[in-house]
Amino acid sequence: MQRDDVDHLDRLARRVDGTGLVAVLDPLTRNLLAADQGAGLGDPGKWQTTGSEIILYGGAFGEWIMNTVSVETIPTAGHTDLYWRHPYWLAGFPAAPGQKYTWWPRGLVEAGAAMQPARMEWLDKTGTRITTSVADVAGAPLVATAPANAVWARPHVAFTAKGMWELGTSVLALGDISASLTAGERPTGEGTPAYSVTKYTHAASDGDGAYRDIGLELVEVTAP
Repeated sequence: MQRDDVDHLDRLARRVDGTGLVAVLDPLTRNLLAADQGAGLGDPGKWQTTGSEIILYGGAFGEWIMNTVSVETIPTAGHTDLYWRHPYWLAGFPAAPGQKYTWWPRGLVEAGAAMQPARMEWLDKTGTRITTSVADVAGAPLVATAPANAVWARPHVAFTAKGMWELGTSVLALGDISASLTAGERPTGEGTPAYSVTKYTHAASDGDGAYRDIGLELVEVTAP
């Protein structure tokens, strides 16, 4: 591993910049949402709404029950937003500047929900919004690159009219997988776990010392 990468992991493992857990973005993960959230099932607390403008029905009665979205009120701004929440980090899903993401609330699109194009809010490490990316076409997947200083991503939809629709499936993925999604792929949610570093080792690699071998042992943390 090269020196810059070693320094980054070293600071994380030794908590040089503060305490906290570690986010791992696995490039092989096809859906960063948890399986139940990606399927629209279970506890409505996996989504965030503004007051009583939106109510989720169904999921409170069981972990395998589909949620129905009921938009009760549209404020003067002309839309009310539904956010997908990370199970650990309330600020959002981990984001890496320069990384491309795909976001598609497929179930709501197929249900004909009255909403603006898919949206992604980017926040810095303090939770301050940097910018919001919006898909070019209503109903299409959003493909956007995390801007400089982005640490958190908040996928959401903006409803523009009252109504009721089944929440259905959704996908948040690394890279541009828009073509495969519109072709019919439905990747099951695999999640973006939070981890604690429980063991850390490092040593110089064989050769001229320009590289180092790093070893990390991680334990998944399942609750805040």
